Amino acid sequence: MKTIRLGGTELAAPNVVLGMMRIQQMTDDAVRELVGTARDAGIDFFDHADIYGDPLHECERRFAEALHLTASERDEITIQTKCGIVKEPWGFDFSYEHIIDSVEGSLRALDTDRIDVLLLHRPDALVEPDEVARAFDELEASGKVRHFGVSNHTPGQIELLKKSVTQPIVANQIQLSVTHAPSVAQGLAANMQGVEQSMSLDLGVVDYCRLHDITIQAWSPFQAGFFTGVFLDSPEYPELNAVIDRLAAKYDVPPIAIATAWITRHPADMQVVLGTTTPSRVAAAAKGSDIPLTRGEWYELVRTAGYRVP
Repeated sequence: MKTIRLGGTELAAPNVVLGMMRIQQMTDDAVRELVGTARDAGIDFFDHADIYGDPLHECERRFAEALHLTASERDEITIQTKCGIVKEPWGFDFSYEHIIDSVEGSLRALDTDRIDVLLLHRPDALVEPDEVARAFDELEASGKVRHFGVSNHTPGQIELLKKSVTQPIVANQIQLSVTHAPSVAQGLAANMQGVEQSMSLDLGVVDYCRLHDITIQAWSPFQAGFFTGVFLDSPEYPELNAVIDRLAAKYDVPPIAIATAWITRHPADMQVVLGTTTPSRVAAAAKGSDIPLTRGEWYELVRTAGYRVP
């Protein structure tokens, strides 16, 4: 498993992460098997959010309940969680009170004394950077949160936060797969008139994050679109899957590992956030951590995924 330095910090992290969004209905044994398989594959970084599960914090609670981590076992893993989404009525809240309340709830649910990484979960149009800064300062000073980041934020939204927030923004979690890659593909078609791909939908978030040592975390790495189903073995992507199968045979890995490798091959040192609850898929996907795809192979995957490579 390849490791990176998260957001330019000293925190060593694997470039494949296990997301815990779907564990609520799993038995304790199933959760332990899932996490154990991840650990065997070199994944010691687990991604949560306060809204995963019903009621709030339920998946965090199930994680702690199933694992019963000792102090030394807790020290061996990195726990990331997110806050900011409000379920009823649906919206977003980056107020000081909401951030503090959410972190306290996560600490209780996870049965831990600190969150290693806290992300603001999607942008809040009503954000007051001073309130975020006040919350971050308090959480850092108390030792309850060690590192801070965002998800689905544009460069401008990050810059607005940095107006007041003094802590480094270490991560930005965005949707990214080979078939859902406007953040990567738009640069290939720059300045091409009449080409939809050339439109900037995120104001250059990948380049911005590279410039500012912000680790990109790719969620839904195997989804064709926004929760529209996976592209692997999909009849809608025959050419892409033919290339994936050929490369899987070449590198002697499962096809899902090639889908992982398309992301991890990028020089931005991205992390892939797995959402599966199937241990065998976790093990298979993790094999893509450090596959040395050639430039030709990487671009062939982009092209057969439907993007223009001029």
